Amino acid sequence: MNIRSAVKKIVPQNLFKELEPYGHLGEAMVHQVKAGFPAKNLKIIGVTGTDGKTTTSTLITQMLRNSGHKVAMITTISVDYGDGKGEQPNPTRMTTMGAGPLIRLLQKIQNNGVEWLVLETTSHALAQHRVWGVPYSVAVMTNVGHEHLDYHRTFERYRDAKKMLFVQANRNKKGLQVGIANADDPSGKLFAAAIKNPILYGIKDGNLKASKVVSTPAGNKYTATIDGDSYDITCHLPGSFNVYNSLAAVGVGRAIGLTKEQIEQGIASLNSVEGRMTRVDEGQDFEVIVDYAHTPESFEKLFKEIKPLTKGRLISVFGSAGRRDEAKRAEQGRIAGKYCDVVIATEEDDRDIDGLEILDQIAGGAEVSGKKRDKDLFLILKREEAAAKAIGMAKKDDVILLLGKGHEKSILANGPKAAELRHELQDDDDPRRVIKREYDEVSVARKAIKERR
Repeated sequence: MNIRSAVKKIVPQNLFKELEPYGHLGEAMVHQVKAGFPAKNLKIIGVTGTDGKTTTSTLITQMLRNSGHKVAMITTISVDYGDGKGEQPNPTRMTTMGAGPLIRLLQKIQNNGVEWLVLETTSHALAQHRVWGVPYSVAVMTNVGHEHLDYHRTFERYRDAKKMLFVQANRNKKGLQVGIANADDPSGKLFAAAIKNPILYGIKDGNLKASKVVSTPAGNKYTATIDGDSYDITCHLPGSFNVYNSLAAVGVGRAIGLTKEQIEQGIASLNSVEGRMTRVDEGQDFEVIVDYAHTPESFEKLFKEIKPLTKGRLISVFGSAGRRDEAKRAEQGRIAGKYCDVVIATEEDDRDIDGLEILDQIAGGAEVSGKKRDKDLFLILKREEAAAKAIGMAKKDDVILLLGKGHEKSILANGPKAAELRHELQDDDDPRRVIKREYDEVSVARKAIKERR
């Protein structure tokens, strides 16, 4: 048992939650000082938000690299060390890892002579001070929705944790002190008020606005305008939410001094992001799309986009993670039930929580929207079987959405000792309470398509 677990057993749970951030702060301070603040010479762009962080980070990175800058990137999916070898799998399952592993990555990136680092930054990392000492020059906020309330407890605490990125960037007098926030999000202006040089972007509001938007299954084209300047943007990522993600990248490009051509060509040069609206095409007469969407807000946006483009039935397959916000499960089910013709609830990193209990919560929301079990609502715990069920029932022109896993390559399932150890939570990968099995959504879908022939 490590020190953290020992303290957790002694200290009351509510008190532990209040004290925990200070433990992380002390750890970050020690690691930063010991390593000599390895990011001190890097120009760092932090990206936070409920949805779209990885896509926005990848767009920014591609734009910078396409413009001739030496850039590194750390996201949920991968780490690009800026060494010319491209993206490597993220060595942890954490978007923003603990202070020790993060600083070791920063040291490696610094040694590669990198100029810019795009760092996807979570609310947990900010609230726990794990990124103390990281000199953010530019802060980006994509949106703030209903997520991680299992940890933050209230929406306001969650929102304010994310806002700390802008506060931290504003304190860095050697940086640009630029904050780029979504003006169409209710929290956008609050974020903008926390930094010296804000840029508010949006379709409805903001000083950086997208207009003449044309969306197709192949992507989006629009005109971005700010202070009399205009940019003709082609983004090859479909969905109107990617108008916002690419618009945030435009704001970054402008803030750091890229030319009109560098911004336009940089965004147009990105063709896809792994696990984000990824089509699985084996010549079948129906669509299979893999996406990381796993929040009520991302469901609402995605289903609203896809439904009008669907000639046949819209079939969704998804779960809701254990040890995460329980309140969103029924809401995910309700939204899926509202838009989808068939809903299949399945596992999604149940961890030490009873998977059938989670499925029942999702089903309750879908039933509110009129779905009937074993008719147009199915509960299938094993994810491989759920995907096969959806693909097996597909007809011509149907669209199947496999949601929630995206790029991830494993599932954290309920382990044999989960019940006894549910109050001794450490790392998600702790083998004493979960089983980690290999799982690749795209590969599973390809196999199911081939086997139905």
